[in-house]
Amino acid sequence: MNPLNHVAIIMDGNGRWGLKNKKTRNDGHKKGLKTAEEIIIETVKNNIKYLTLFVFSSDNWKRPNNEINFLFSLLEKFLKNKINLLNKHKIKIKFFGNKKINKKLNNLFNRCESETRFNNKIQVNLAINYGSRQEIVNAARNILKKKKIFNIKNLENNLYTKNIPDPDILIRTGNTKRLSNFFLWQLSYTEIFFEKKLWPDFNSNDYKKIINQYKKIKRNYGSV
Repeated sequence: MNPLNHVAIIMDGNGRWGLKNKKTRNDGHKKGLKTAEEIIIETVKNNIKYLTLFVFSSDNWKRPNNEINFLFSLLEKFLKNKINLLNKHKIKIKFFGNKKINKKLNNLFNRCESETRFNNKIQVNLAINYGSRQEIVNAARNILKKKKIFNIKNLENNLYTKNIPDPDILIRTGNTKRLSNFFLWQLSYTEIFFEKKLWPDFNSNDYKKIINQYKKIKRNYGSV
């Protein structure tokens, strides 16, 4: 049975769910947040140490301002209201990406990381204003700046995921089969599951089915 340490999820389909259900795209984001809570709790139950959620891409700035503002206000409210619950469940929060969104949010991110830093049940990584190509370029720049040897180990030590195992599973909902500039380095040997359901319709039973499928896969890593 394959060990499972890290699950990464591209939570795709919130806006489409809202429109499909004769609501707004923002209603889809609200419903999607509830799904995220359900999946976090299920991850805790399954003793998975790392969960990474792709919350907001560096390419998502192309969306309408009112949708972007709603997304960040939703995130802000969630983090403020759930900090005690996160600590209760021993959940450590880490943010990946360019935190320079605005001063208020940046301060909140720093506060959440600080207040949960000693929790050790699970680490939930929130990829916000994140783009994998830029992450790799920044890592390369850091190596050059430090005048280190350019090799795999030093590159990985300058990624956001330093000291975190690569994902064993990537789940992308929304019936879209691409990576969308997410974890391009880290997904080299990851088992990828493309899910037809839109993110707000995804649930813990769907999640458990994928986990069970993963455990039955023979992982060779280039061998036979």
